[in-house]
Amino acid sequence: MFTGLIEEKGTVTAVEELGDSVRLTIRGPVVTSDAGHGDSIAVNGCCLTVMSQDGDTFGADVMKESLDRTSLGDLGIGSEVNLERATQAGARLGGHIVQGHVDGTGHILDRTPSEHGGVVEWEIVRIALPAELARYLVGKGSITVDGTSLTVVEVVDADPSAGGSSWFSVSLIPTTLADTTLGTKAPGDRVNLEVDILAKYVERLLGAPEKGQA
Repeated sequence: MFTGLIEEKGTVTAVEELGDSVRLTIRGPVVTSDAGHGDSIAVNGCCLTVMSQDGDTFGADVMKESLDRTSLGDLGIGSEVNLERATQAGARLGGHIVQGHVDGTGHILDRTPSEHGGVVEWEIVRIALPAELARYLVGKGSITVDGTSLTVVEVVDADPSAGGSSWFSVSLIPTTLADTTLGTKAPGDRVNLEVDILAKYVERLLGAPEKGQA
């Protein structure tokens, strides 16, 4: 379980092809400071298991399912990634409940900066997402983008007759721009998305028959 508050930006130092899986080696001095074999670390929002740890680097295997459903397959040596350790019981829930189970990928449509005195103070970023995920988003609700807990500003559903895509927007403050990889994502770049688990539970409960019914 995670909160979507990124602890540091790590760097991929090695990518080893293992047939239908990949082993990533990632440098992250903060998350490796107390990491051990079997621990969970979210890499761009995808929960991975620590298979090895050496100094300030750790190795984790990415299975085919994760490669198919996330953007981790796009990573290469030198790629920056968002890192977060699993939340400890009793810790403050500063973001929202994040499982590290990526629902799908989206891509950056555009970025609109807001400048004051020549300095970018925040940016509005629009992100396209699969239509089947759009129904879980609401304005002022939560969304996880590359592991980062963000507040949805606006949601627009696709218009099938116009051939458009569904998209949502988020506002990135200076801290998010500086401390996560979202500060350098360009239009067209893929991002991992995890919708709020509470929305999926509500949908399931409302759509399921009552106890005792067929």
